[in-house]
Amino acid sequence: MPVDRQMQAVIERINNAGLPPFYTVSAPEARRMYKEARAFLSPPVPEVGAVRDLAASGPAGPLALRLYRGLGAAADTPLPALVYFHGGGWTIGDLDTHDIVCRTLANNARCAVVSVDYRMGPEHKFPAAVEDSLAATRWIAAQAATLGIDAARIAVGGDSAGGNLAAVVAITLRDAGGPALAFQALVYPATDQGLDSASHASFGEGYLLTRKNMLWFRDNYLLPGDYDDWRASPIRAADLARLPPAHIITAGYDPLLDEGRAYSDRLVAAGVPVLYECFEGLAHGFLTMGGAVAAANHALYRLGQSLSQAFRQEQG
Repeated sequence: MPVDRQMQAVIERINNAGLPPFYTVSAPEARRMYKEARAFLSPPVPEVGAVRDLAASGPAGPLALRLYRGLGAAADTPLPALVYFHGGGWTIGDLDTHDIVCRTLANNARCAVVSVDYRMGPEHKFPAAVEDSLAATRWIAAQAATLGIDAARIAVGGDSAGGNLAAVVAITLRDAGGPALAFQALVYPATDQGLDSASHASFGEGYLLTRKNMLWFRDNYLLPGDYDDWRASPIRAADLARLPPAHIITAGYDPLLDEGRAYSDRLVAAGVPVLYECFEGLAHGFLTMGGAVAAANHALYRLGQSLSQAFRQEQG
């Protein structure tokens, strides 16, 4: 399938903007550039039932969270919840860059969404982001009654680096005996730090996420000795059985395509129910581009459907 027309227009617009590649600037400058780019790619900000900022107890101090309740949810009704980890190569992105994604998922799934502002590299190396993600998920489960959340119906999810963290949280909590998770929503997840699949070779130039930027992100987050650690490369975990059902979305022109598909295959082989969807004509990062790429909104709709179904099944 050719590149989606709207996706191609975004690629051309970014290429013609003349911005320096992330790997040539400092991490703070890359964060600023990424946040500014959201302005012309994002759809209008959807209204939600409620939104508030929180602080969770983290291993290195308070963790900033943002709690959303879907539009139309009664204030006194405990809602199922998605704990969401933003993408950005464990280096860029924050609560604001993924605000619309979280609002949309809260409305589409008629749930609560709690977005997590975890520590990032290069200031905070692996496994800081993993530790924060775990701490946030555990805190949310422990504080569920206070937060208006149904502790028996909590899912994890994220895009790219956030998908990596969600997968790692799911494996870790399974091995720790809980809190139990109802679902995992993984959008073009980074699952293998080897960066050596065929899709890395095919799509590492010309489709937004370049190989040089990927190597920069990886170096910001990891030391070479960390690549094989399953908490960095969850596809290398020895056992993927008994994990929550998953919805995995990939993009057809994404360097991470093969590792997302391979992770889905491994989950299925381990007996985990998986809905796998490849958005064939799209490139990495499309989920936050709903103002320019209509298929991003469809992906969020599909994720909302899957979350709603999983939450209903847990409710019985």
